[in-house]
Amino acid sequence: MENFWDYNVWGFINLLSLLLVSLLAGNLLKKYVPGLKKMLIPTSVLGGLILILVETVYEAFSGNILYDTAFFGGNGTATLEVLTYHTLALGFTASAMKSSGAKLGKKRTAEIFNTGVTTVSTYLMQAVLGMGITMVAALLISGFFPAAGVLLPFGFGQGTGQALNYGNIYETQFGFTGGRSFGLTIAALGFLSASIGGVIHLNILRRKGKIISGKQETGTISAEQIQGENEIPMQESIDKMTVQLALIALAYMLAYFLMLLLGKLLPGMRSVIFGFNFLLGVLSATLIKTVLNLFNRKRIFRRVQTNDFLLTRMSNLFFDIMVVAGIAAIRLSALEDYWGIILILGVVGLVSTYAYNYFVAKTLFPEYTQEQFLAMYGMLTGTASTGIILLREIDGEFKSPAADNMVYQNFPAIVFGFPMMLLATLAPEKPILTYIILVLFFIFMNVLLFRSKIFGKKKVTVEK
Repeated sequence: MENFWDYNVWGFINLLSLLLVSLLAGNLLKKYVPGLKKMLIPTSVLGGLILILVETVYEAFSGNILYDTAFFGGNGTATLEVLTYHTLALGFTASAMKSSGAKLGKKRTAEIFNTGVTTVSTYLMQAVLGMGITMVAALLISGFFPAAGVLLPFGFGQGTGQALNYGNIYETQFGFTGGRSFGLTIAALGFLSASIGGVIHLNILRRKGKIISGKQETGTISAEQIQGENEIPMQESIDKMTVQLALIALAYMLAYFLMLLLGKLLPGMRSVIFGFNFLLGVLSATLIKTVLNLFNRKRIFRRVQTNDFLLTRMSNLFFDIMVVAGIAAIRLSALEDYWGIILILGVVGLVSTYAYNYFVAKTLFPEYTQEQFLAMYGMLTGTASTGIILLREIDGEFKSPAADNMVYQNFPAIVFGFPMMLLATLAPEKPILTYIILVLFFIFMNVLLFRSKIFGKKKVTVEK
């Protein structure tokens, strides 16, 4: 029988409250510290960095880990990692539940496809460079994990959740000591790279007079954006927010059953399968959305159950918690032997992602090069939210297609990105073979991306 005053009853609530309070603290810093406001660092990243500072000071003076004290339930570090793992998938699940929008023309479809291919090509570039660095490091440093560089695309390109997933696989299955913290630190450096590279680029544009100094404010949200046509009311016997949360929970539960089934069919790949919880969540949400649309067409449901505005808010909430929890879970003491390599990976990730995405945007998106570049660079060093933060600086009302490209590119990105995720589990066992495959895959994706430039029809002049 539990006593309500025991820490094991309050530990999780205390930890979650700490994360949310750190978000408030980060928000205050952004509002009242001019330098931070100009750097465009996401509030969730600031919140995580605050918690790293607090935990490091506490550990230095007490010798204990702050989150593993009784006040946070005795095992708070593991809870932070679990939160990061689940909120990644829940955020994607909520996003996938939103309506698909209007049909797109041929040109826009090609731009969205190219955006998805750019995403995967950037992952592969980061993997090739990152693994190249750590394979060389393994030759120079005895016992170093040669496949560690594969965490660069998961930390930069896919964010905190996937960096933790694969860092955990490398640590628990392949003996990479500190693998979880290594991946999470790479993700934190990715967010900083988004801010540093984004600010530098925006200042260049300002000096050239291409954007007005000062952040453009977006307009107020209209009633139509909050309450769509023929949707269930905000409040009746069940609140509309509750319905959205229930649908997300249903999709995630279905994803869990699918992972259980696949895990029984392929027991040797169970850790990989459960690392794809976000992908199974997206598939489950898409299935439920399809069923709901069918019920609406057949008039089984007279009103639309989902609401894009609330689903976006919930998705953003999950991603904010994911980032702050993931960064807070970093153990600096576990990385004392890796800092030189981590910093090299961070610098290479920043420069290469900046240069490659700018080249792609300038070559394939000439009508809105700057908007496409900032959105993609922000997303591929942080998260989609980071890309939106940078995009708002020059396209506050989202008049360019760049924001839509980020939303709709997920399907081609998942299709082409899936093999790379499987390769990441092969890398620790066969690093050289994996590296060769990654290089060839990168070449193939670039041929696909620049197909119009490589195989474009030449103009033929007809002699009279």
